[in-house]
Amino acid sequence: MMEKNGMSDQDRPDTTGNAKDPDAQATRKMQFLFTLRSKGITDQRVLTAMEKIDRGDYVRGLFAERAYEDMPLPIACGQTISQPSIVGLMTQALSVNSRDMVLEIGTGSGYQAAILSQLARRVYTIDRHRKLVADASTLFAQKGLNNITAVTGDGSYGMPEQGPFDRIIVTAAAEDPPGPLLAQLKISGIMVVPVGQSDMVQSLIKVTRLATGFDYLQLRQVRFVPLMEGVAND
Repeated sequence: MMEKNGMSDQDRPDTTGNAKDPDAQATRKMQFLFTLRSKGITDQRVLTAMEKIDRGDYVRGLFAERAYEDMPLPIACGQTISQPSIVGLMTQALSVNSRDMVLEIGTGSGYQAAILSQLARRVYTIDRHRKLVADASTLFAQKGLNNITAVTGDGSYGMPEQGPFDRIIVTAAAEDPPGPLLAQLKISGIMVVPVGQSDMVQSLIKVTRLATGFDYLQLRQVRFVPLMEGVAND
């Protein structure tokens, strides 16, 4: 959703609460981190990553001025960028360490992958929308996030050619944890996935692969767009 009003960046009014003012930026960051902590994000590595990655870079158009609010926002291709507290909780539940290889299903704006890039050795992210992958890849390159690989494809099948993975995060709701993704998870690996019908409140599930099977832990209720099969036309 790109805003087209014929104005240059220099002519465009500042709608981000004096975002160019260093004092305003510091206040905004402090409020942002306070909100995250109040919602249960206590892992300092996750908080540091979310402080470093500016959500404002990943929200464009009419909703850019709301980038620092704790709410989901529309992006291109009928998708959404999740609210920061949910991004933080899902990232925290993954328990990513610096040696991990992570797979993300649903690139979207690229915000979640950017945060993961601060925590993991390598991040692979896949989305069915070519435009989202292209836009996110451009942004990753501009920000020097060189440990992210973004591809267009059917995320429900994962990326078996790159697996197995230490961590898998799914940012769209499946009716059940997808079998192909479970198969690409290493022993002792963790997957975080919303599970449930697309028109209902879903459960955020943490799956840990054991030598003898899988352990499932329900974290909280959430609402995500559905996980779709195939590659979109846009």
